Amino acid sequence: MTAPTACVVRTDIWMDPVFEERLARAPGIRVARCAAAAPPADARAVLAGAHVYAVSAAKDELPRHLFVDADLIAACPQLLLVSSTGAGYDTVDVPACTAAGIAVVNQAGGNAVSVAEMALGLMLAVARRIVECDRRLRRERGFPREDVMGRELAGKTVGLVGIGHTGSRVAALARAFGMEVLATDPFVDAAEVARRGARKVGLDDLLAAADVVSLHCPRDASTIGMMGAAAFARMKRGAIFVSTARGGIHDEAALAAALAAGHLAGAGLDVWHPEPPALDSPLLAMDNVVATFHTAGVTHEARRNVAAIAAEQIIATLAGERPPRLVNPEVWPACAARLQKALGVRDPAAR
Repeated sequence: MTAPTACVVRTDIWMDPVFEERLARAPGIRVARCAAAAPPADARAVLAGAHVYAVSAAKDELPRHLFVDADLIAACPQLLLVSSTGAGYDTVDVPACTAAGIAVVNQAGGNAVSVAEMALGLMLAVARRIVECDRRLRRERGFPREDVMGRELAGKTVGLVGIGHTGSRVAALARAFGMEVLATDPFVDAAEVARRGARKVGLDDLLAAADVVSLHCPRDASTIGMMGAAAFARMKRGAIFVSTARGGIHDEAALAAALAAGHLAGAGLDVWHPEPPALDSPLLAMDNVVATFHTAGVTHEARRNVAAIAAEQIIATLAGERPPRLVNPEVWPACAARLQKALGVRDPAAR
């Protein structure tokens, strides 16, 4: 008897071609696309037959009707796996998936090198006033170089809020620049933080001690609004704030106020809420803010790596294997049972 074919549905939002190239070489898998700009009913018609949904993690680009919520889950009775196309999963209601026996995976670590490089780039750009100097040199003459004099990173302290895949890489790069590295992370003990190249401290101590604070934590109920007026006030006067994490973790109005008051020396921001920010955002009017458009993980290498990891996780899961980047690990027994019923596959560990 021929094994059932598993249907992987993705939107037409750009992904590196390696995603579909790898899936095409795997037996028993077909890929279908739904147009992000299509009427909701048309998109749902394609998704209704999905065993796997490769969903964009870009919450401000993906139409709301394509978010994985209770309504979409109800319309997709065969759905077994939701695969975020990035490290984040802001477009996925994970508890609703867990309740329905649907596994959720992300591609954590796939873009860690690129994001870490951007974080260090933002630190350098703000501390050395690179962008400010570039702008003035293009429009002015007669200003002394001391007007754009910056500070070295060497000998300074960087505080990492989160020391997972990306934070660990930032720690290594920061040490190469001669920086002391502090980190706070509720999921990593002090010994492991030390192994990753930092000294574990509490958030308040980190904010008080760091010359540069860099965010590398997920956006969830525990972190939304975490960096508000009180947190910025606890930072050292003259410190720099950097975020390549997610918009909404820091309060943009509070950050603008801390910068305008001169309490903070500058900020490097790759993430916004919403994205892109409004053209009249006060932060975009400040010369001591270096702004990028959530491009920290958008490199050729990172996009290819993330797409390849996503394809491999989908193939493994459809073969009955527990995926390595499972966001909701508690769902696996129920999902494995549904996989066996729908596609006739069993977890190799249980065979």
